[in-house]
Amino acid sequence: MKLWELVRMALRTVVSNPMRSMLTMLGVIIGVGSVVALVAIGQGSTAKVNEEISSLGTNLLVVNVENSGRATQLDYSELMQLEQFPEFNWVAPTITKTSANIKYDRTKSSSYTVVGTNDRYGSVNMVTVSSGRFISEADLEFRNNVVVLGSDVAKTFFGFLDPVDQEINIDGVVFSVIGVMAPKGKNITDTSVDSMVVMPLTTAQRQFKLGSLKTTYLEAASKDDVETAETTLKQYLYYKFKSESGYTILNQNEMMKTQEAVAAQMSYMLAGIAAISLLVGGIGIMNIMLVTVSERTREIGIRKSIGAKRRNILFQFLVESIVLSGLGGLIGLLVGIGISYGIEYFNSSMPTQVSLWVSLAAFLFSVLVGVLFGLYPANKASKLRPIDALRFD
Repeated sequence: MKLWELVRMALRTVVSNPMRSMLTMLGVIIGVGSVVALVAIGQGSTAKVNEEISSLGTNLLVVNVENSGRATQLDYSELMQLEQFPEFNWVAPTITKTSANIKYDRTKSSSYTVVGTNDRYGSVNMVTVSSGRFISEADLEFRNNVVVLGSDVAKTFFGFLDPVDQEINIDGVVFSVIGVMAPKGKNITDTSVDSMVVMPLTTAQRQFKLGSLKTTYLEAASKDDVETAETTLKQYLYYKFKSESGYTILNQNEMMKTQEAVAAQMSYMLAGIAAISLLVGGIGIMNIMLVTVSERTREIGIRKSIGAKRRNILFQFLVESIVLSGLGGLIGLLVGIGISYGIEYFNSSMPTQVSLWVSLAAFLFSVLVGVLFGLYPANKASKLRPIDALRFD
């Protein structure tokens, strides 16, 4: 008997008992659908986190100094000389004053952070201005009393008005607002750019006596240069600190690799848990196939008595098992894809990515389940003796 004829017979059997067939396939449907949906959620989350990390800046290295003693102070001019190396694009040292007292007109607040830095800060951290301009080299050279406001700071003190060319008071010192940063959220050091006031580093050092550099942002020339840049940076820091302690280095590429590894492990774990449903579905298929063999014993006896060979009976019931699991896998595939896109449609903050290879692997695994769990019932049917099968009541 040809394969297509066996498939048609199996399909007729499935259609003739729709409820039983659906219940039999339910485990496979749930298993395949769960694998596709869970992996899609995991890959979507990974892509979103990688996008967020990339939006913090490209090819970033960040140095955080843990101590403030003289022996552990970074030198601004020496740090800026790193830009002469081909592996570096920009260097942006910073000093920070937390909870600065800011006043404009009758509005006062101490919940914002003042950051002193140079003109490279915006480029390194991918910070743009929505109004006005960012600080310049001239502002650093002449120690101008100018500031760039984060979007939340500007909204608090000026509402919907443009604060450019207005003056604010920070800890008793008057500053002119030259720009407003576009909303961004947190940077790679988990500091909110929107709640930040940026001024020239030299101005911050003079007005607030903030001498030591705590955090420095460095941008490598390209993704391939990040490791070389980190090696050069470590050599400079070892020269300054005479040890490998007292500071930490954040590597954006390492952060992304770690995130991808964690997300991959989670995806594998979730897919493994979901695959258990496929095995349960396989047991259900084997059980119903054993029942089918019992119900069709006389049919098997008749077929054998008119010349059907053992392999014909074996293939007949094996194909029926594969058709059941394959249909279940196909329905589960559609369900999983539907759930994935449905989640993203109704909750845009949870993106999903349906993987073609994962979907194909889940479907093929469902077919394999049909083969494995259909072999025993098919083999049992093929071994029936015609005389015993014909006597079965």
